[in-house]
Amino acid sequence: MNLNVEQKNDIMIIFVKEERLDAHNSNDLKTKMQELFENGNKHLLVDMNDVRFIDSSGLGALVSGFKNAISHQGSLKLTSLQPQVRSMFELTRLHRVFEIFGSTAEALENF
Repeated sequence: MNLNVEQKNDIMIIFVKEERLDAHNSNDLKTKMQELFENGNKHLLVDMNDVRFIDSSGLGALVSGFKNAISHQGSLKLTSLQPQVRSMFELTRLHRVFEIFGSTAEALENF
């Protein structure tokens, strides 16, 4: 999976550079988030601007990352969801669980 990670102050930003977040690649994102939390990072932001499709495996990986954030007294926020992806979050009611922002800059201001 193509993931780019950048650090802004104490926030790690994961840019998901894939059109699909599904059963074929979601475990890579889950593993990367777990690794970042285990390395002492407290705050993660997942930028999903390039993601056009997400399935239950992709949603599951993000939920796992959210639980991992809580267990490390940290936070996980999402940004730049495309309309199709946003509709999956609304359909599954996960938009009530995650803090979702329209842009990376807006999300960074809210940490």
